Parts: sequence; structure tokens; C-alpha cells
Amino acid sequence: MTFSYTALEASGKKKSGVIDASNKDAAIEALSQEGRYVLSIDESAAEVRSSKSKSNRKASRADLALFTRRLGDLSGAGLPLDRCLQVIADQSESDTLREVALEALQEVRGGRPVSDALAMHPKLFNQVFTQTLRAGEASGQFPEVATRLADFQEKEATRRSQIASSLAYPTILAIFAVLVVIFLLTFVIPRLSGVFNQIGSELPISTRLLMDMSGLLTTRGLYLLGGVVIVLIIAIQWLRTESGSKAKDKWLLTGPLVGSLYRKAVVSRYARVLGTLVYGGVPILEALELAGLASGNRIFQEKSRFVEQEVREGRSIATAMRDAGEFPPVLTNMVGVGEETGNLPLMLTRVCDSLDFEVDNGLRRLTALVEPAIVLTMGAIVAFVVISVLLPIYQAQDVVK
Repeated sequence: MTFSYTALEASGKKKSGVIDASNKDAAIEALSQEGRYVLSIDESAAEVRSSKSKSNRKASRADLALFTRRLGDLSGAGLPLDRCLQVIADQSESDTLREVALEALQEVRGGRPVSDALAMHPKLFNQVFTQTLRAGEASGQFPEVATRLADFQEKEATRRSQIASSLAYPTILAIFAVLVVIFLLTFVIPRLSGVFNQIGSELPISTRLLMDMSGLLTTRGLYLLGGVVIVLIIAIQWLRTESGSKAKDKWLLTGPLVGSLYRKAVVSRYARVLGTLVYGGVPILEALELAGLASGNRIFQEKSRFVEQEVREGRSIATAMRDAGEFPPVLTNMVGVGEETGNLPLMLTRVCDSLDFEVDNGLRRLTALVEPAIVLTMGAIVAFVVISVLLPIYQAQDVVK
């Protein structure tokens, strides 16, 4: 790190400058050994800008998974960790991860563990990742732990890609349907309203309803849009609060159609993180805490803290999970078997594989249902508009006859 300082020299002359050191205390000690009395010392502006740029760095999940996979493969092949980081930096297609690998390389050559070097980039490598790597370093299982972390990251990247691709077509259909309805109500119907008013006979209720909706959109459209924006802003701000986030997470777990699927995905993620941490040698209480944080759901975080407290008091993990109430029987039973056999990580991995299979099938079924539902809804709306337009014309023909 680079520090800017102001110090008094032995002659009593004040002098300012910069010095490189591992931390502030080391910088003060180095200046004292040079016979200078430090008046003030701070991290330099350049270093601050550098740390800010580090905190803003981003990389895709796929790139992070590839980074971890190479770290596990190269270390498993017997390469020293500094050589691993050098090779990763040379091979990386991501500029961000190339810089991170080179910076970590300097830290490792300076005597820091890889886990601590990567922990300097919390936006890229979260606490679960660095704690697991640290446990792998302590237990001598670094390659195996890095490989399991890569497996976890690859599954997460694949799952998110699958969800995005599954929702892409239904989302396009829904947007197109909304645009078609807006076009009919704001451009087509207003041009036909004059014809309807000249017919003279009483208009059907569907036609009157259609004309009222069209008039509302054409005369109050901006007010409606402003109201929708205000409601969205209020809703987003509420969801950022503790109560709002908790209510959203609870609804996601119990909501229709997606509730069961979302619950399985959360349980799978929780179990996979817990299994990875336990396999890496992280103490079980710390593993339960980190798995709850990694689940991404506040309800599960609370239940995981409950399980952690129960285990701290001497109860088994499986019993504590049953009493917590949110963990499904497939997880609690397999955890019980894992505790009895002493192979908890393997049992958790089997639970994850089973739940991932169910989630994948559920996503395919849900996508297959959503697409025709949107098409049918769009067809029904268009049919309503067509019928509402044609009915007055037929009525006018009857009047003429």
C-alpha cells in the first residue's frame, strides 16, 4: 500500500512524501527507522482510487466459475499457487479477472494465503468462497475444495442462464401483447368512435366498455403512466426495507405456481453451500451461518440461525432442521443419514442433485404452460376488440332493414 506522510527530520525540517508499506503501522515504523518523526500519515489518493476501482470491478458468473475451475485443476496438477495464478492471468479472457489474478499473485509472493488475497475483492469473491478456500488451505485439501467451489459456481451460472432463456420468449410475447392492446385502444378505436356515434342505436355494452377504456387511455394516459411509475417507486422502496424483503421472500416460498419451485431452488442452494463448506473443513456452526446467508432468502436465514443455535446447544442438525419447520423432509432425512454415517457432504450433494433435477423439470413445465397462456390471453383480448367493433355494425344493418 502507498501512504502519504508529513514528518519532521532530525534537523527539525518538515518534509512530505510517499512510502510503500504493507500497512500504516509498518509505514510509521519504516519512517521512524529513518530518523523521522511522523506528524500525519494517510493512504494516498492514488491508492484510494485504486481500492475504489477494485470495489467496482465486475465479472460474469461464468468467468468466475472458469477462474475457480482453473485454480482447482492447476493446483491439483501440482503447480505452486503462485504459478497457478500466473497461468490463470495469462489465460484469462476477462480483463477484470486478469488484473485480480496478477494482484493476488503479488500478495501470494509476499507471503499471503490465496484466500486472503482473493478476499480483498469481496464484490467478486464472497465470504462463502473465501472461507471455504481458507479451510481448504488449512486442511491441505485446497485443490479438492477449489474444484467443489467450481462445481457450485458452474451450477449456479447454468441455473441462471436456464431461467433467463426460459423466460425470454414468454417475456417477449407478453410485451408484444401489451403493445398490441395499447395500439388498438389508442389508435384504432378512437378512429372508429365517430362511426359508432353516428349509428344512432344504443351501443352494446362491450363496445361502450371498449370506448371508455380507449378514452381513458387517450385523455388520461400520462396520468395513468405517472401513477404506475409512482406505485413502482413506492413498491421498490418498500421491498428494500426489512419488512418488505421478508414479505417478498415469504410470498416467493408460498406463492402459487412458482412457490414450490422456488422453495426447491433455495433448499438446493442452501444444501450445496452447506455441503461445500463442510467438505472444505469449515466448522459446522460457521457453515450453517454462511449457508443461510448464501440462500438469498430471509426466511431461510432466520431458520438457519435457529438451527445454528440449536446445534450450539448440543442437538443434531437433522433434529434442529425438523423443528425449524421450513426444511423439507428430503433434506432433514438425508442430513440425519449423513450425521450417522459421518459423510454429511455426500448426502447433501445427493439432495442437491435430486432437487436440481426437479427444479429443471419444473421450469420446463412452467415455461410450456406460460407460452400458450399468453397466446390465449392475447387472442381473447383481440377477439373482444373485434367483436366489440363488429356488433354495432350488425346492429346498424338491422336498423336499416
